[in-house]
Formats: sequence, structure tokens, C-alpha cells
Amino acid sequence: MNREELKTILPHRDQMLLLDEAEVIDGSAHGKRYIRGDEFFLQGHFPNDKIVPGVILCEIMAQSASVLLADSITGPVKTLFTGLDKVRFKRSVRPGETFTTVCEIEKSKGPFYWAKGKGYVEDALCVSASFSFAVFPEEEQPDV
Repeated sequence: MNREELKTILPHRDQMLLLDEAEVIDGSAHGKRYIRGDEFFLQGHFPNDKIVPGVILCEIMAQSASVLLADSITGPVKTLFTGLDKVRFKRSVRPGETFTTVCEIEKSKGPFYWAKGKGYVEDALCVSASFSFAVFPEEEQPDV
């Protein structure tokens, strides 16, 4: 999926749509973000030594996990993080690099999903995490 196709399943727009492309391979979501260097989140995050913030890496993983729900999403939805666990940062991600993700959904119950993911630059592990999120119709205002 390219950015336009991702917009059919993700509510994120403009600067917060953090995936450039994604696909499902053998039941896992594989996402890519090309770090250009001009992203809003790099402007003040160590301006002389730009590093992608860890929370942005986690958001990229969560957005790529949402691709696994593409067949079940009908209409505009709102996806919300409900938890981050066991987050481990191993390597920084910098401008000029391609950050790739591999994510799997471990279980679901109603609108809630539990997933795990890893993010890489080439073959180097940068981040790993377990996370949960909820998916609601866009017009609902859930209290999670």
C-alpha cells in the first residue's frame, strides 16, 4: 500500500501519517518510512545531531500494525493507543535511513488489539515493543 491507499484505513493525515508504504507478508505487517531529515519531529530533537524520537518509532510501528486490519475496516475509523509495554531501544534512527517495521497482532477482543513489533534500519534492530490499541468508528468519542 502506498500513502494514498494507507489513508483508506488510517485516520492520520499530513505530517502524522508516518508510513510511506506497507504490506502484509505471511500474516505480518511490514512498513517503511524513509527518514528525509525535514520532518517536523526532527526540527528540535537534537538539531545538530538529528535522531528520530522513540515515541515516533512506536507510532510508526502502530500505524503499520493497522494494515493487518485493512480487510475488516469499513468506513472512517479512529485508532487510539491504549498501551505500550516492554519498549526497548537498541539503535538510533537518523536522516537518510529507511526505518522498516515488522508487526503482528497477537490477540483481539472487541475494538481492542494487542500487538508486538520490531523496527529496523537494514538488519539492525532499533526498537521492539508490545502495544495495544483500539479501533472505533470515527464519530465515536471513546473513553479509553
